[in-house]
Amino acid sequence: MPIVWDVSARLLVRLIGHGGTHDDRDRLLRLAGREGDATLRGVEVAVRDLGRAGVAMAAGLCALMICTALLSGVFGMAGGLILIGVLLVIFPLPTAMVLHAVTQMASNGWRAILWWRHIVWKLIGFSVAGNMAAVALWSLTLYVPDKAVALVMLGLSPFIVRAIPEKVMPRTFGPAQVAGTGFVSMMLMLVTGVTGPLLDTMFLRSPLERKQIIATKAACQLFSHGFKLIYFGALIEQAGSVEPWVLGMAVACSMIGTSLGKFLLEKLSDVQFRVWSNRLITVLASYYVGYGVVLLMGLA
Repeated sequence: MPIVWDVSARLLVRLIGHGGTHDDRDRLLRLAGREGDATLRGVEVAVRDLGRAGVAMAAGLCALMICTALLSGVFGMAGGLILIGVLLVIFPLPTAMVLHAVTQMASNGWRAILWWRHIVWKLIGFSVAGNMAAVALWSLTLYVPDKAVALVMLGLSPFIVRAIPEKVMPRTFGPAQVAGTGFVSMMLMLVTGVTGPLLDTMFLRSPLERKQIIATKAACQLFSHGFKLIYFGALIEQAGSVEPWVLGMAVACSMIGTSLGKFLLEKLSDVQFRVWSNRLITVLASYYVGYGVVLLMGLA
């Protein structure tokens, strides 16, 4: 019986979380039928509840995507960090990466369109070159990380950047820094799903004003998330997949949240923008380090 319920549970999660198929439903009922009336009644109730559970999960994901896109629309960051953290809890890592990549491509792409006049175009090419070099190098191993390791690496990156003396890494954010940031952040993205803390910290150190940061970073991340989608959606052995309707929902919610964030950004000064952005990065990075350590120690 425990094996039967384990199989049933996995099927139910697939049906609720990934759309499922009629074949999945039929298999679940056939499995229950072989185990007797008590199991059959329990599984039939579960199948009847799938519709309501699916709607509730879809509504929750919609709300999460709108809120995180709004947060990113204001600060150009943090939203993706929160979203990937939740998705890694709900889905297997490759699936979470694919859904996150599509959501972030929509959010960053729409944000780049809204602020296109402020994009510093000369930086984009160097960033993309760094991204491509990282993908080429990482594709030699096709590595998919453990969730705990991914969370710790995600959280430590901004603290490492802040610890580097300014004389070692000036705040100019010239071509070499941009290409290097693109390379390291792309490797970090392939390990953790986001470049957030590292890329955010580098842009905040730059002489760019807030609208230039939002616009240029959005354009850079449009490409980096595209590379991530290729990596986790096609290259690796355990490639992730997501139902088309979920992807459509993710794109729509991301655009709504990003549009709302534009109005809030207009009300912030550059000083307020930098202060609150650094505070957000510190809080989120600390949380992910702590959560990752808890997982590594086997406490959760």
